[in-house]
Amino acid sequence: MATSMLAISIGNTRCRIGAVVNGKLVESAAALHQNFSAITKLLEDGFYFIRNEERPLALLSSACPPVAERVVDAIDQSLGLPVLRIEQEVPIPIGRQLDPEAIVGEDRLLNAAAAYDVMKQACVVVDAGTAITVDFVDGAGTFHGGAIAPGAALMLDALARGTASLPEVELAAPQEVIGHNTVEAIRCGVFHGLRGMVRELTERYAEVAGNYPIVIATGGDAALLFEGYELVDRIVDDLVLRGMLVAMASVPRG
Repeated sequence: MATSMLAISIGNTRCRIGAVVNGKLVESAAALHQNFSAITKLLEDGFYFIRNEERPLALLSSACPPVAERVVDAIDQSLGLPVLRIEQEVPIPIGRQLDPEAIVGEDRLLNAAAAYDVMKQACVVVDAGTAITVDFVDGAGTFHGGAIAPGAALMLDALARGTASLPEVELAAPQEVIGHNTVEAIRCGVFHGLRGMVRELTERYAEVAGNYPIVIATGGDAALLFEGYELVDRIVDDLVLRGMLVAMASVPRG
């Protein structure tokens, strides 16, 4: 059903909030968990867009329960919106071919649902955040799972913490393919290593699919890692929020 709401996705390190008016995402932004005042401000900013709509609500997806509870408390105290939770009150409308005991993050399923809703064909969904996930959705819209690896920041942090002499390095695109100093060599390893991993997995998924799937990237590091990369067909910053719209639209009216 088309509705007006705050769509709230709480990931491992940041919270993304979108304002949805009559089923359309009109505004979105993100803040880090440790800056909860910024999250509160985003909630208030988003509420501005829906405050005069009929029966507005908040729809919440979370990978971090402690932050989710703080967000729910903030909504109760300041905005007075009813809160629905993904998979509890609002199921994610995507088929799944997984091991029986598998527990998959809501963000991965929401990304997959949004990607297939737009593309209507086999696709690979890359979410480049704290972790990087590379997931496969077949041509019938079934989520098969995929691969999970450390994201760029975790890789950089592991090198600095786990070695005796490698420095802390800020994530950035390398200036050249070959790093001519330690900092650039680290950036080359992380940047091209992640790109290479995504290419390798995509090619393996293509063998399963029987054709080359569309590749969609999202997440906080997606633009830095994949902008201009010929493998990636589209970068969508707020894919998980769009997945929440797909889920909400599948809820029967009444």
